[in-house]
Amino acid sequence: MTKLISIFTAALLMSGCSSFSLFGESDTEKPDNKSKTEMTPQMQVVNIVADPAIQNADVEQSSTTSHSQSDLYGSERADALYGNGSGTSARMVTKHVGDYVQSMTQDLISNMEYITDKTPVGVTNFALIDSDLQRSNLLGFQLTESFMHELHKFRIPVIDFKATEYIRVTEHGDFLLSRDFLELTEQSPIEYILTGTMTKHQGGYIVNARILGLESKAVVASAQMLMPFYVVDALLPSEHNMVDGVQLTQGE
Repeated sequence: MTKLISIFTAALLMSGCSSFSLFGESDTEKPDNKSKTEMTPQMQVVNIVADPAIQNADVEQSSTTSHSQSDLYGSERADALYGNGSGTSARMVTKHVGDYVQSMTQDLISNMEYITDKTPVGVTNFALIDSDLQRSNLLGFQLTESFMHELHKFRIPVIDFKATEYIRVTEHGDFLLSRDFLELTEQSPIEYILTGTMTKHQGGYIVNARILGLESKAVVASAQMLMPFYVVDALLPSEHNMVDGVQLTQGE
């Protein structure tokens, strides 16, 4: 009888342990595989692009950066406009024709021969290459002025053959320079001439510059560069060269 009671007690204890393991854990404590699968990506992946505040900050930062950057030719990537005094506007540029002439002058000096700081040089207007070489434009005129400036910086004596021997006082101003050959000196101590041509290109103007001997016609220096249209177009014609909105240009 005692043995039977012991067996019954052992069976009862085993049944209690089984019940504890089955019902001791609540439903909330049991892991839910389905919920775990759904929550894991949300816990591990943070979608910062979806935040509108962050998106707006990125756009403002990108806009600020683009306003301060410029391309290789010096043109502002921003849409900043400046007025030209005639009611129209153009894109702001950080470089002008003189910057390109400065680079070309350095090329000329690097391969120049026979010219010293005692050699008088004259500078003529650049001609349109597809003309009879007797036509220029506003770019050709400005190239002359810029090259005279750059050569003088290198201490090369530059002769301005358009200077007269007197000052003409008019109601429009006081002038020394003239394009009337009858007012100019017939002889000038010029030994070499800096001249060149301009070729209209899809992206701008190809400027070909060279220095040659006035008597020998031998080329002693040369340079070439492409000037973009938006740099050339920044040159604005004066009002007296405009008739009904059309620019009038006459070469020398």
